[in-house]
Amino acid sequence: MIKNVGIIGAGTMGSGIAQVAATAGCHVVLYDTQDEALKKAQTALDKILSRLIEKGRIDADEKKRIQNNISYVNQLQGLSKSELVIEAIIEDLNIKKAVFEKLESLVSKKAILASNTSSLSIASIAASLQKPKRCIGIHFFNPAPLMKLVEVIPAVQTSEKVLRKVVMNIQNWQKTVAVAKDTPGFIVNRVARPFYGEALRMYEEGLADFATIDWAMKSIGGFRMGPFELMDFIGNDVNYTVTETVFEAFYYDPRYKPAFTQKRMAEAGFLGRKSGKGYYNYGANAKNPKPKEDVALAQQLFDRVLVMLINEAADALFWQVASAEDIDNAMTKGVNYPKGLLQWADEKGIDWCVKKLDALYDRYREDRYRCSPLLREMNNEQKTFFS
Repeated sequence: MIKNVGIIGAGTMGSGIAQVAATAGCHVVLYDTQDEALKKAQTALDKILSRLIEKGRIDADEKKRIQNNISYVNQLQGLSKSELVIEAIIEDLNIKKAVFEKLESLVSKKAILASNTSSLSIASIAASLQKPKRCIGIHFFNPAPLMKLVEVIPAVQTSEKVLRKVVMNIQNWQKTVAVAKDTPGFIVNRVARPFYGEALRMYEEGLADFATIDWAMKSIGGFRMGPFELMDFIGNDVNYTVTETVFEAFYYDPRYKPAFTQKRMAEAGFLGRKSGKGYYNYGANAKNPKPKEDVALAQQLFDRVLVMLINEAADALFWQVASAEDIDNAMTKGVNYPKGLLQWADEKGIDWCVKKLDALYDRYREDRYRCSPLLREMNNEQKTFFS
């Protein structure tokens, strides 16, 4: 088992991954170029562990054990003894490649080098190495200590031995692993696009306002947050950039087309909670509009977003991005969907899905609404995803 783990980047994600590995008994070295970031990470961990003591989840000895398992360094050389290094820095391919190229000369020949990227090509990152077979994607979700899912993404260069070793170790860290093909967005950031995109499309068509669409997804669908609430939580700049990146990476497939509404929000600085205003106003005395609580309208809105999500999940399975089980696990454990989308498809009926998609395509005549070949084949053969 891997005992020595290096983490590059002491931001929220890097610090969270360090906590996960340290809790599992690994000796962790957390690296960042900024001393201030390292101090902030150390202070934040102390507060998090103290809260866990207050809640009765750990005791003082466990807190001390976890803290003692993490060392903080500002020199990349400090990672030299790591058996596994996970990079969790800015989503910039050139910067990541430069870091990996430098890192490879410092670690042992057997060390595994991983990126926590949410959507960038693992193959491109691996290509920066002399030994690309040691490179793999290990994508945690924020906050890493709480979210159960980890996407593991082997590049075309990654060895089977490295894949098996990483999956086993991440499972030993008490995480649910979903193995995904190295395609744009992997599982979650690909399959989740319609949750935002179709909600924005319905708003732009004038079918309903932000509050009503959010209410529909929560009241009918059981989602914890509506799409506009979630975009405000994530940040409209961040969410728009991911959508734009996936759109470009899929050679401008209209299914992933960004919305002008979100682009203008980002340009205006209406980023959501972090800026105080987004689709909603977060000021101290702000009064936001209430939803139109029309059940029939809510059902219509929910059905349209749901069938687009199901279609995306089915297409991910069709293109062998991941197994049906991993796709459903990814959405329930990675982004807290109330049900797996393929399970939802079985419950609603594959014929229902095909008819809804065909009705949308007949109305708009846009490739955005093309039905996945897998759904159509399953409907013809009267099959389900899970028997």
